[in-house]
Amino acid sequence: MRALVRDLGLMEYGDCWALQQRLFDELLARKRGAAGVAAKPGVAQKAAEEAAGAVAGTAGALQKEADTAAAAARPAMGPLPEAGVILMVEHPPVYTLGKSGHAENLLIPRAALEALGARFFHIDRGGDITFHGPGQLVCYPILDLERLGIGLRDYIDALEEAVIRTVGRYGIEAGRIAGASGVWLGTGITPRGTGRPRKICAIGVRSSRYVTMHGLALNVSTDLDWFSRINPCGFTDRGVASIERECGRNVPMDEVKTLLANFLSEILNVEIYK
Repeated sequence: MRALVRDLGLMEYGDCWALQQRLFDELLARKRGAAGVAAKPGVAQKAAEEAAGAVAGTAGALQKEADTAAAAARPAMGPLPEAGVILMVEHPPVYTLGKSGHAENLLIPRAALEALGARFFHIDRGGDITFHGPGQLVCYPILDLERLGIGLRDYIDALEEAVIRTVGRYGIEAGRIAGASGVWLGTGITPRGTGRPRKICAIGVRSSRYVTMHGLALNVSTDLDWFSRINPCGFTDRGVASIERECGRNVPMDEVKTLLANFLSEILNVEIYK
């Protein structure tokens, strides 16, 4: 079983969301045995339009921009492999609120965010509010879990485990908190954990017919001050962390991408290739 990994570098959130929608729609169509549907004019366009329609404050210009970016990126990937595609990307500063999130967890007015150079999106993943920005590795697996032979809960566990092993390579002991998705550090979370509970990686996933989108956001060298403007993931009593802050040295982003891809390959039992 194979999955393609594509490094998108720095990409606007809206553009990347449109690309995710397109790949998600194509994988679903193939799974329904109607691969030709994805190739018909207007299907991918409709998916991108529906995504943009959920974005608070979006205008037609953003949709046109997102469609252009998605259309340009998709053909370069060739046919989708059996398991799907894994996108790795960094975003300019942006806050995203999940479908079950609470708007009050954004602590400053939207206009103030925009004045700081950040954007805001209300999206269709699970979870509450989080931040994406430079220095954060965002990983969007668009995968067919049935082809991989796992369910959604096991898939989320696999994402968490891949991150736990990745940060472990930098001497960071990380684990899970019952009832709270993502990867955490701190007292009581791991045997040698110290300090206030703090999240180093957020996870939020959407699935339909066992095809996934959205994914994880791992803080590598992220400016953590951005999180002070929200209650991260809806929590008021927990902090955030990054690999660089915890280990006290510079960490190359490309190195982290390679580690994460390798651990995902191992845990999901899928060959990941570029």
